[in-house]
Amino acid sequence: MTFNPLEQRGIPLDRQLRNWRELDVEPLDPDHCDPYTRCRVITMNGIEVEAILFSHHLSRNTVDPDVKRQLARTRYIEAQQQKVVNWLLPGTSSVLETTIAYEQVAVDLTAWVARMEPDPYLKQAYQFGVLEDFDHLYRYANLYEMIEHRKAESIVDDLTEVMPGRPTKYHHRDPVDNVRDPYDKARVDPLSRLHALTIMSAEQQTMNFYMNTGPTYMEPIARQLYQEIGLIEEEHVTHYESLVDPGETWWEQLVNHEYNECYLYHSFMEQESDPKVKAIWELHLNMELEHLHTACDLMRTFDGRDPQEILAPQLPNVLTFEPNKAYLRELLDTQIDLTTLGAGYVREAHERFEQMQAGIHGGEEPPSERVMAQHQEMFGREYRLETEGEHPDSRLREK
Repeated sequence: MTFNPLEQRGIPLDRQLRNWRELDVEPLDPDHCDPYTRCRVITMNGIEVEAILFSHHLSRNTVDPDVKRQLARTRYIEAQQQKVVNWLLPGTSSVLETTIAYEQVAVDLTAWVARMEPDPYLKQAYQFGVLEDFDHLYRYANLYEMIEHRKAESIVDDLTEVMPGRPTKYHHRDPVDNVRDPYDKARVDPLSRLHALTIMSAEQQTMNFYMNTGPTYMEPIARQLYQEIGLIEEEHVTHYESLVDPGETWWEQLVNHEYNECYLYHSFMEQESDPKVKAIWELHLNMELEHLHTACDLMRTFDGRDPQEILAPQLPNVLTFEPNKAYLRELLDTQIDLTTLGAGYVREAHERFEQMQAGIHGGEEPPSERVMAQHQEMFGREYRLETEGEHPDSRLREK
């Protein structure tokens, strides 16, 4: 069924305020929830956080007090939405369990977007990044067994494999090589706009999460691993945000944010298995429809343009959380040796890459390697979840 949010009206903004009782949602049961329900929750939290931060930045860059007030009204409702979504995560889950779920989001969300992306250059950017998040999942899963003596399959189920990706120690690149070329807003497919904003928002929230939770651990190896991967998440945000055309006006960006929220809430409502969570997706979609119309009115007023010039005439096919095992194995087999040079990709360890490696590692093995050595000492093996057979790269098969 086609769905055009520009033709739909939702809940009027002055009726969207919720009281404390309505905000106090029942959290997921971590032992019985669908892992992809948790992934959808983590994704929408990142989307809402980005919407709030973007609105704040826009407000700081406008002199019109009426616009500031309008943004504040919508932003407060977005803040309530973010609280409801993020508070669905169970307080009984440890930080490390939530971290593993964050990395499952990064793997299966980015892999799906890469599969569906129509632009070859953007597709390559997602393919490159997903192999790094895939390795982060593997490193955190080994840390999880070391610290909490549980296996990551209790979180990811058998939906996502856990095994080496592009080794984390090779993710540290000269910052200038993390900047990609942006899409051209005049020619870009509307779906590509949504993909870029979605992945940027998800990676930004992962960066934020690690920045704040990393030092809460007592174990030195845990603190060190979060520090290392947190730095790589900053690289990923640079990588993905640079794909967005900087020539888009504030009002185009505002409309894109609201349209993307409609797209994702609609997508997740269509596939949600948990009735209580599905009701939240439906409610938030009906709120976002009005936020989109408000943003469109601002674009017409301040850009003098119709939002239909930049938006798809209807929502694309729903964004889907699903296993991407065969696709990821193909990438592992063909792209694991890539690094970046300028705005492109190469296989050789060029001078800037080697200088960065020498500077950041200082002649020592990084935490991502030391966690594996410590795990090996404790258990005499690695932790892996290889449901589809041995690793496609013979160099990375378990000894």
